[in-house]
Amino acid sequence: MISDFFLRALIAGAGVACIAGPLGCFVVWRRMAYFGDTMAHSALLGVVLGMLLGIAPIFGVIAVTTVIAVTLSRFGQRARFSSDTLLGILAHATLSLGLVAISLLAVQVDLLSYLFGELLAVSMVDIYWIYGVGAAVLITLAMIWRPLLAMTVSEELAQVEGVPVMWLRLGFMLLMALLIAVAMKIVGVLLITALLIIPAAAARSFARGPEMMAGIAVLIGLASVVGGLYGSLWLDTPSGPSIVVAVSLFFCLSLAIGRGQFAQG
Repeated sequence: MISDFFLRALIAGAGVACIAGPLGCFVVWRRMAYFGDTMAHSALLGVVLGMLLGIAPIFGVIAVTTVIAVTLSRFGQRARFSSDTLLGILAHATLSLGLVAISLLAVQVDLLSYLFGELLAVSMVDIYWIYGVGAAVLITLAMIWRPLLAMTVSEELAQVEGVPVMWLRLGFMLLMALLIAVAMKIVGVLLITALLIIPAAAARSFARGPEMMAGIAVLIGLASVVGGLYGSLWLDTPSGPSIVVAVSLFFCLSLAIGRGQFAQG
């Protein structure tokens, strides 16, 4: 018989996998992996903000990641440095600032759970947040799917066709910020990007179109959550890293047997 805490972990992990799959496809297509890392690292600073303001950490994470998304969207193209340099500075600066701020807090903080996740400790409230925010993210993504695809193929051509490129880019960044906020407790801030990128990268080897790739990415994410959790239970290993190991194995398998022809981006 499955324990209640394990069932909650499966439900929560499945919810995150369903959100991360389609979003991760655009991260892969648009080559935004480093951006995802930056957003994830800044989430720890959001946790500190939530604690200082006496609010739920998820609100602090949403606030900080939103500010980072807006900053990158508005000033990234006009920066004196290349985008990867700017992202590297922000990623390490926000993570270090979050770690320093946590060490100065008067309350005891389980730092490892924020860095590497604590999926087996999720509550029903966490599940409500994941599925509520996840539904909003997926509905919004479905509404902007076609113009976002057009922008991914060619931003210049999409702009000529009347696609609001700047607002669309910002909207996608905000969707990623929401995912990071709800996924942080699942795999931790250091591993969130892996759950975004690896299922989509593995699905690319089997897919023959964008929608098919998104669907396969979701299935790989779900299988990785189940496999990682059962492996964690059997081997007594951390749940978040175990899920990432499982999805990495799927990626290696995709390299060996995948023959998909789709290569968006």
